[in-house]
Amino acid sequence: MEKPRPFISVIIPTYDRPAQLSKCLCAFVAQDYPGDRFEVIVVDDGSVAQVNDPIGSLRHQLDITLLKQPHSGPASARNYGAAHAKGTNLAFTDDDCIPAPDWLRKLSISFELFPESVLGGRTINQLVDNPYSTASQLLMDYLYTRWNPSTKHATFFASNNLALPAKCFNAVGGFDCRWNRAAGEDRDFCDRLISHGYCLVYLPEALVHHAHFLTFRSFCRQHFTYGWGAYRLHQLRAERTGERIRFGSLAFYLKTITYPFTKTRLCKAVVLAMLLGVAQTANAIGWIAAGLSGLGRSSLQRGEVMESRQARGTHSRNV
Repeated sequence: MEKPRPFISVIIPTYDRPAQLSKCLCAFVAQDYPGDRFEVIVVDDGSVAQVNDPIGSLRHQLDITLLKQPHSGPASARNYGAAHAKGTNLAFTDDDCIPAPDWLRKLSISFELFPESVLGGRTINQLVDNPYSTASQLLMDYLYTRWNPSTKHATFFASNNLALPAKCFNAVGGFDCRWNRAAGEDRDFCDRLISHGYCLVYLPEALVHHAHFLTFRSFCRQHFTYGWGAYRLHQLRAERTGERIRFGSLAFYLKTITYPFTKTRLCKAVVLAMLLGVAQTANAIGWIAAGLSGLGRSSLQRGEVMESRQARGTHSRNV
């Protein structure tokens, strides 16, 4: 008798992006994985837009659940979804992502090969004509080469292509709800998993296509927020380990800016290198602003209050 495939609960936080969410959900209809061996949990993080519409048309094709909560950030939304998951394994992606048809199958094979390990796949920019989206993904690709030099001893996975056993997720307390914006909560999550002794395994064959449209303004804002989050991450890491908070080396940033020249033709590489320079400048300003203003600390304190409220059951009902 054939062994049943692992049951996987896919958790997707969403906020005011119904069109992108619809495309994401259609990708799960197309999965080459048994429909009775996975569920999709969409967590509406206080959207103004109507989220029911893209979900209602797919209920007869997917085991899908819609949860709603007040706007609290993606970390809280992921935890809320995980708390309602039926699966022994959890997989996370975002509403602007389109997993490849074999994504769940690739994850399921690795769940069996690497039990009690954290899995992370490869993300590909789908908006190749958008230079800002391309530059952001290129930066992530560079970080993956730096932080994941060995496929079986990785140190960081982005939360849009991440999977792990539910018991591992619960053992570290899930994502830290004090992160009330997308600004590094996945780096913190991976840090805590490693500190608890879990192994991170990189699966470049588990593909997710990312369609995050950016303008120059939103590109700068995104990387300012990443800098702000990086300071907060080092703040938390210092509290756990006693390490001193310090800025990255100049060599790291220079290699980041020159990375495009190893990946694409000269003219395009020049443009992308300039954008990565802008990104690193915005990142540095975000870091400095967080450190000087105490923004990281005050936001953490606000997050503690929010987490306390959630513990008392302020989440909305299932829909």
